[in-house]
Amino acid sequence: MALDFNIEKKINGKLGRAGILKTAHGEIETPAFVVVGTKATVKSLNPDQVKEAGTQVVLANTYHLYLQPGDEIVKKNGGLGKMMNWSGPTMTDSGGFQVFSLGAAYGKGISKVLQVTDPNLLIPERFDDSTAPKLVKIGQDGVSFTSHLDGSIHYITPEKSIQIQHNLGADMIFAFDECTSPNEDLKYQGEALDRTHNWAERSLREHLKLEKEDNKFPQYLFGIVQGGRDEQLRKKSAKIISEIEVDGNKFDGFGIGGSFAKEDMSTAVKWVNEILPEEKPRHLLGIGEPEDLFMGIENGVDLFDCVLPTRLGRNGTIYTKDGKIHITNAEYRADILPIENDCDCYTCKHYTKSYIAHLFRGNEMLAGTLASIHNVHFIVNLVKKIRESIFNDNFAEFKAQFLERYSK
Repeated sequence: MALDFNIEKKINGKLGRAGILKTAHGEIETPAFVVVGTKATVKSLNPDQVKEAGTQVVLANTYHLYLQPGDEIVKKNGGLGKMMNWSGPTMTDSGGFQVFSLGAAYGKGISKVLQVTDPNLLIPERFDDSTAPKLVKIGQDGVSFTSHLDGSIHYITPEKSIQIQHNLGADMIFAFDECTSPNEDLKYQGEALDRTHNWAERSLREHLKLEKEDNKFPQYLFGIVQGGRDEQLRKKSAKIISEIEVDGNKFDGFGIGGSFAKEDMSTAVKWVNEILPEEKPRHLLGIGEPEDLFMGIENGVDLFDCVLPTRLGRNGTIYTKDGKIHITNAEYRADILPIENDCDCYTCKHYTKSYIAHLFRGNEMLAGTLASIHNVHFIVNLVKKIRESIFNDNFAEFKAQFLERYSK
C-alpha cells in the first residue's frame, strides 16, 4: 500500500510545501518536527507531556532498541507505540547514524554538522584516525558493531536492520545506510555512497519480503540520500535512490542524511530535493535548530528529527524567541517571570524562571523535565507556525521576522 501524502500548499518560487501525511496511527500535518525518543522514551517526559507539547510523531533508535531491551521483546510488547504508550505515528531510524557516531566520530566530539570558516576547505582532508578507538567496522555487506553496553559483537546488514525495524513496528522506517563523517575525503565518500545505494536496494527487497509475511498495519520505507557535502555525489545519490525499484515497488519517501556544513546545508538540501519525486515526503535526519528548520522547509523538507530540544533542556539551555538562554545564569535566580510570557506550554503557565533555575542549581530531576517541556513545545510549535505561514503566503516575512529577533 502506497503512503498517502497530499501536498496542500506550496511556497511561491521555492521548493517548500505544506501537506498531510497519513499513517495507520494518525495523520501528520507537514512540515512537522519529529520528537526523538531514542530508547522508546522521550528523555525526562512521559507520553502525555509529549503530546500536550503539540508533538505529532516520535522517532526511536533502531540500534539502541536492538541492544536493549531487544527488538523481539519490543514486538512481544505490541510494538514500539504500544510499549511506550504512544498512540500517534512513530518512526525508527536504520542504525546507519551509529556507523558514524560509533565509528569516525567516536571519542572525538565530531558533529555531523561541520562548522566551516575557510572557503578553501569545502571538502576537508580526511583526518588521521588510525589510533582512535572505534566501535564499528564497515564491510561491503554490513557493519560489525561492538556494543557500548557489554562489548558483545553484533553484525548488522541491510536485511537485519529491516528485520529489526519490522519487529519494532513503527509506521515509517528507513533503509540501512552509511552516514559518513564530514571529515572524510571525496574518495571515501564515493565508496560509502556506493555501499549505501547497494544497501538501499537490499533494504527495499527485504522490506517487501517481510510485508508479504506479516499482515499487521502497513509500514512505509524511506530510502536515504547520502553524498556528504559534494554536489555531484548528492545529486547522484538523489537520482539513484529515487529510481531504485524492486518488483515494481519504490521507496515510499526519502531521508536526507549524512554530514553537512552549517554554511552550505541549504544548498545540499536543495540539490537533493530538486531531484527527488515531489509527490513523496522528505525527512531531514538529525537536524533541528530553528534557523535550520526554516532552511529545510524552504527547500522542500517535510519532516525533521533532532535530540536537541530535550538534550539542551536537561542541561539548562532553553529556547526563546529572543534566542537561547542558560537558566543557571545569575540573572535568572530572582526572575519571577515565566520563560516566555506568551507561551502556553505547561512550564510557562505554572512556573517562573527563578523556580526552574533553583531546580537546576539543586540538581532536582524536575528541572530537566520542565525545561524539556518548554523546548519541545517551542520547536514543535515553531514548525506549526511556519506551516501556517505557508498557507497565509507570508513564509518569507515570518522567517525574516523570527530570525532577526532570534539571532540578536
